[in-house]
Formats: sequence, structure tokens, C-alpha cells
Amino acid sequence: MMDQLESRFKEVFNNLYEHIYFAPGRVNLIGEHTDYNGGNVFPCAIDIGTYLVIRKRKDRKLCFYSDNFSKLNIIELNLDDLEYNEDHNWANYPKGIFKMLKNQDMNTGFDLFYYGNIPNGAGLSSSASIEVVTALMLNDVFELKYDIIDLVKICQKTENEYIGVNCGIMDQFAIGMGKDDHAILLDTNTLKYDYAPLKLGKHKLVVTNTNKKRGLADSKYNERREECEQALSIIQEYIDVNTLGDLTAEQFESVKCHINDNLLVKRSRHAVYENIRTKKAKAALELGDLDVFGNLMNESHVSLRDDYDVTGVELDTLVKLALQQDGVIGSRMTGAGFGGCTISIVKEDLIDTFRQNVEKKYTEIIGYEPTFYIVNVGAGARKLK
Repeated sequence: MMDQLESRFKEVFNNLYEHIYFAPGRVNLIGEHTDYNGGNVFPCAIDIGTYLVIRKRKDRKLCFYSDNFSKLNIIELNLDDLEYNEDHNWANYPKGIFKMLKNQDMNTGFDLFYYGNIPNGAGLSSSASIEVVTALMLNDVFELKYDIIDLVKICQKTENEYIGVNCGIMDQFAIGMGKDDHAILLDTNTLKYDYAPLKLGKHKLVVTNTNKKRGLADSKYNERREECEQALSIIQEYIDVNTLGDLTAEQFESVKCHINDNLLVKRSRHAVYENIRTKKAKAALELGDLDVFGNLMNESHVSLRDDYDVTGVELDTLVKLALQQDGVIGSRMTGAGFGGCTISIVKEDLIDTFRQNVEKKYTEIIGYEPTFYIVNVGAGARKLK
């Protein structure tokens, strides 16, 4: 990989590279749409992600190139021109990081070569991976002395204020703080976190992409957040809490009668009980009980389908088909939903059969094929060379 990246950088920029950085993608195992509700999430970093190869320039030009969007060619701009530009497409993510981190010491331009092996738009956080790898690079090159959690916060702020997606902090945190063979239980309200061993034994994580086209900024993501905020404001009239993530099951059941809109009841119920599932998931993994963990994944998907309404026929079909296969412990959508991917725990020696059966049936029902990725639990963002 290093040799290929070096070679491609030289082809594109007709020069030698100086440094290479990497930021992984992430899958969320339990705890979907809880992060912006002040609850827990339970993601892990994976061993596919975004590579960034750079060389400083002697002028103030920024030259962005991605091997994943080669038809766009090199996007050139000046350090003094970092405003969002819809025509710049993917390059707005690293541009936003430059804008957020820019200070008086950043007077040099860059040639920047990005290569990602995360499927774009699949819900594995390719955009957050681009943000984190860019922030990591700038922090290193200019010796900005931010710790990784500070960089994670800056990346979330970029997504919220520059890109315009009102996301929580889970994606950037998992990408920045990932650890080999561990998941992260993160309290998004306090940023307190604990690692949990993710020992799958004879099983593997299989990510299945619906291949449905979706755009997170165009989806109903922000609408769901607003609905939860409406429910919270009603609950706060009766219980002293700051977020839905603060509620116990008993508290929610006692107060839900005051929420007159059944849609808001469903949205807030998902946020409360999904948060509880994250704690149960950590406990199950610490005991090495994959069966309990798998059941929690299944329950999570049902809640996301019935109460949060963020799945859709493609994701529901993949999960239903997965759970019909031998050797599958659990399966659920992962990411924001509205398309994207599922995550399943599958016995390693049955993965080929799993893929064949699910692909055949899904294609018959949906009309096009899914894509499968067997991923390992990996470490967080880091400098490679």
C-alpha cells in the first residue's frame, strides 16, 4: 500500500511525497441516533479507511486530489479562499478542517492526495475519516499540540458549522480513538469513555452495503434530531434532565403519557432504550457472551425500524435475510440509515455461504446487488510515514 500511494502521488503531482497519514472508518455496533441525544454509543474503528499523502508547497496553493473521485481532477484553491463551494464536492471536508485550524503560522500550501477504501455514502463515515486524517496531518505538520480528543471536537464542529450536517460526535471520536480488538462505550454527553474487548473468536464482522444512493445532508437526519428535541422539551416539564440519554426506562415510562404526539413518543423511546442497550452490550462483551450481544443488535434494528423509522426496505431486507442464514449471531443497520450498510456477526467458515445466499435473495427482491466487506476491528487515526 505504501508503495502504491507513493507511486500515485508522484503520478498526480510530479513530485515526491513527504508524509502519509491514515484514519479508519467506523461501524457502530449498538447505539444509533443516541449521540446527539446525550446518550451512549458503542462503535469500533475498522481496518479500512482514508489515506492522506502530502507534500508542502512553496506557495499558498492547496491542491486536493482523490483517487476515488478522479473525474473531478485536481481541485486548486488558495489558503485565503476556504469558503464552502458546492462545486468542490468531497474537497469541502478537508477544506473545512483547514478553515477551522488555520492560524498565522499556516502560511504554506500543500499537495494533498487522498485515497479511501471505505465505500462512499455507505454509512461507514468516509467523510469523518477524511476530516480526521486532515486534522491529524495539520496538527502534526504545524505542531499545533492538540490532543486527539481536541481534534475530534474540531472535526465535529466542521461537520456541523461548515458542512451543515447536525451530527453528533460519535463518528469522529471512534475514528480518532479506536483501539485494536476493542469497541468504545462513549457517553456523548460527557465524553467519558471505556474500551470493551471485542473478541469474536470464530466469527467475523461482515458489513453489507445496500448500494442505495443516499446523501446524509439531504436525508431526514436533522428532522429526527428536531423531533427528539421536541420530545425532550415536553419531558423536561416533568423531570429534571438535560438530555434523553439521562432518562432511565422507568422514568421514561412514567412520563411518556404527557407526550401527546405518538410520533414523538416513538422517537424518544428509541433514544432512551437504545442508550440502555449500549450498556448491556458492553456488559455482554466483557462476559464474552456473543449471543446476548447479537440479540441486542437485533433489538436495536427493530427499534430503528419501528420507532425511529430510519431503515427502509433495503436495510430491512438485508437484516431479514441475514438472520435467516446459519452462523449469524446478530444483524442490524449501522450508521444514520436511509440506505447505507448493515453489520452482522457471522461464523467465519460460513461467510461464503452467507454472502451467496444474501446476495441472491437481495438482488431478486431489490433489483440490484449488495456489496460485502469483511472487516477487522482496528486502531484509530495515525501517522504512517
